[in-house]
Amino acid sequence: MNVLFVIDRLELKYFEFNNLVTNFWIIKGLLSRGCNVSITTIDMLKLKSSIAYTSCYKSYLENGNIFFDKDSLSEEKIENFHLVMFRADPPVDMDYINATYIFDFVDRSKTLVMNDTTAIRNFNEKLHSVLFNDLMPENIVTSSKRDIIEFLQQNEEIILKPLNQCFGGGVMYLKKGDKNTAVIINSMTNNGKQMIMVQKYLSKAILGDKRVLFLGDEVLDYCVQKTPSNDDFKFCEHNDNNIHKALLSIEDKENFGPIASKLNSMGISMAGLDVIDSKIIEVNVTSPCYFIKEINNDFDCHLEDKITDFILENVESKLFSKI
Repeated sequence: MNVLFVIDRLELKYFEFNNLVTNFWIIKGLLSRGCNVSITTIDMLKLKSSIAYTSCYKSYLENGNIFFDKDSLSEEKIENFHLVMFRADPPVDMDYINATYIFDFVDRSKTLVMNDTTAIRNFNEKLHSVLFNDLMPENIVTSSKRDIIEFLQQNEEIILKPLNQCFGGGVMYLKKGDKNTAVIINSMTNNGKQMIMVQKYLSKAILGDKRVLFLGDEVLDYCVQKTPSNDDFKFCEHNDNNIHKALLSIEDKENFGPIASKLNSMGISMAGLDVIDSKIIEVNVTSPCYFIKEINNDFDCHLEDKITDFILENVESKLFSKI
């Protein structure tokens, strides 16, 4: 089976031995099953006379690690691949959006795209979280300073988030009475021109947030707690000191199951929730981190095998079974 991974430019630069990255484990898993795996980035995607192409490198497995042949750059029709794993990192800017458009010209009866690029394009990780508003903290999405100040007066402590950033970028904490309130709001909203997500601050945020993982309709039993670094109120540093084993309650699995099913029905089969005190603060659909290294160590498992099985079963059921 021929597989194409669309990854982040920075990830390509530090491709080898990067076992903190979910793609490292999935590529390794697919290579170990005999798949041919090529890698590309969004800037190497292209259209020629309405046919989707990409320049890409071939990856290979050696001594338990993955590498790519830097001399193997070639141009391929995207329809030559049975599977595309679209896992470029945000921000979801116009370059990212334009990259998803390329896949509108790919025959999906020949090539399965995970997650579906149209679904990713139509699902803003901050804004569309409100589809599950009954499981979220109180929130508004607005560019209005008046709305935000009113929300601050009602809730006393709030979090302000840009809609298209990642890794906690640009997220601000604001407390009622802060002398810099107007400056912070104007900066976040670009003086009222840019919508942001505003959420009530949850007191248990000091303990970090839990990453809940989905594969298709399944809510996985494995999860991690991501704790803030000493000088921040949010998780923003991926290292062993800030990631800890966590357990998922039966109630949480029951509550989050319908969300997994809803996302899967939209074409988003791999996703992760960020959760504080059973409240969803974000839904990650672009390139969700599965924290495989940490989960394998904490739960004595091989999560990459489960993910690889899931991916191959999807290709078999949605593509090869129709042949």
